[in-house]
Amino acid sequence: MKVVKLQPKDHLKPKGLIGISDDQIEVHFEAHYKGYVTKYNEIQEKLANLEFADRTKANQNYSEYRALKVEESFNYMGIVLHELYFEHLISGGKGEPSPELKKVIEETFGSVENCLNEIKATGIACRGWATLSWDSYNKMLFVNGFDAHNQYGFVMSHPLIVLDVYEHAYYVDQKNKRPPYIDAFFKNLNWDVINQRFERAVKS
Repeated sequence: MKVVKLQPKDHLKPKGLIGISDDQIEVHFEAHYKGYVTKYNEIQEKLANLEFADRTKANQNYSEYRALKVEESFNYMGIVLHELYFEHLISGGKGEPSPELKKVIEETFGSVENCLNEIKATGIACRGWATLSWDSYNKMLFVNGFDAHNQYGFVMSHPLIVLDVYEHAYYVDQKNKRPPYIDAFFKNLNWDVINQRFERAVKS
């Protein structure tokens, strides 16, 4: 088995955001996001060790192999979701929904504001993430919530807006106050990135 070494994408770290301090981003990026990269790499090394991760002892109740596969999904999705999160944040926000995306948002939610309110409510209700995603199976937009990186994700969905609502995303600035953090998140969205994601998702 070939071990794939993922490297932290330092160019993704945003700065100067409205309502989300650089100190908050520093902890979030350096401690949490990079932590998932490190653990994913460790898991890949253990999976490559056939003696350690003995496939013949795989068991759904408990086995070393099962534990590694579960944590592989948790850490890998932690990497992907965080990269999507950081990638579409820019100081003060940028752009607006493309005509194509805006049309689908309005058809689905009534307005862009209603869509963002749906994301916010989901972000408050869930423990880990809220996403606006394109379902390439039924060709529709939907808002989804995750309690953990690898829980409740829908098959064939493409995240467009990715909101991290774990406490590590806001505790430096807001302590335990999640709503003002979510409001600040919306003020820093780079719609150019979101529009590109939508375009790629629809083509898929």
